[in-house]
Amino acid sequence: MWINPKRDVHVSTFQLLLPDGTPTEVLQTSAHFQSLTETQLLEMYRWMVLARLFDERALKLQRQGRIGTYAPFSGQEAAQVGSAYALDPQDWVFPSYRELPVVWVRGMSLEQSLLYTMGSVTGGYISPEVNSFPVQIIIAAQTLHAMGSAWASKYLEDTAVNVCYIGDGATSQGDFHEALNFASVYHLPVIFFIQNNQWAISVPRSRQTASRTFAQKAIAYDIPGIQVDGNDVLAVYQVMREAVETVRGGGGPVLIEAVTYRAGPHTTSDDPTRYRSQEEVEAWRQRDPISRFSSFLQHRGLLDEAWDQAIREEAAGQIEQAVAAAEATPKGTLTEAMDRVYQTAPPMLAQQRAEAETFLAMKSARKGE
Repeated sequence: MWINPKRDVHVSTFQLLLPDGTPTEVLQTSAHFQSLTETQLLEMYRWMVLARLFDERALKLQRQGRIGTYAPFSGQEAAQVGSAYALDPQDWVFPSYRELPVVWVRGMSLEQSLLYTMGSVTGGYISPEVNSFPVQIIIAAQTLHAMGSAWASKYLEDTAVNVCYIGDGATSQGDFHEALNFASVYHLPVIFFIQNNQWAISVPRSRQTASRTFAQKAIAYDIPGIQVDGNDVLAVYQVMREAVETVRGGGGPVLIEAVTYRAGPHTTSDDPTRYRSQEEVEAWRQRDPISRFSSFLQHRGLLDEAWDQAIREEAAGQIEQAVAAAEATPKGTLTEAMDRVYQTAPPMLAQQRAEAETFLAMKSARKGE
């Protein structure tokens, strides 16, 4: 019998909170939600607020020429914080250039993220305890890295779950399909987390795929897949916890589509007003993830206006401290950059480094004349 996707494939969006913060009936029976303490709920909210305020500050810093090109993520805080919060310390993440909240939840400092945008020699450094691969600029390349790491996890028989973060545009790259196919064939411990933010620069989601959802792409690779409301932090947390348990338990790869929205430009070199309407932006603003979670916490008596203001002031202070520390950090020298290419420099690079050292010494001597 012919397979008819419009008849045979049914995908519904998993949700625990309505756009106004009202809990659904499913929330009341959610074991994963019940396992979260009041402290953890507020911590998730703090991360989301910190992320939003950092994003707004970073945009201003770029416009002032104090950092380089920057990729905003406002609107996607629930998808990132909810998913990262559901991971365990031994798990690995493979981010694109838009997943700063993910690596912060994993342990990276705000200062380190700023150093990266400033072009510092040490900007790409990742502390061993963070368990994150470097930011990936090449679209979808991290799908293969995550798959490879998952293959290593299986070979070493460790308990790590490997999580690859990509946008909807990355699903149009061949790497995405190669990674899913390999991961499925070899039953690897990896989660592919698609943040469907509706736009890949100026290309709308409708031009990325003819499929009604990205979640249903899991069917072709015979792996579990789900679509979740990416602006509902509790739903994202639950879905990711379930995925982590499945993968760590030997269930093989999982595909998650988080439906969200990129409120700002693709990067600071982009002008979204040229390709999308203000009506669209306003419609999605009504589904803002922070407002939704804030309303939920207020209804539960965990948050009020004064406490919310205190959280925002604390976050603003953290950001200003990070900015000051990053701007006080030397950018590094050419020879330092060369030292970070190889563990043992090949003869040609060693020769170039010696020449650079001589040049820098001569330059310094001339300044002292």
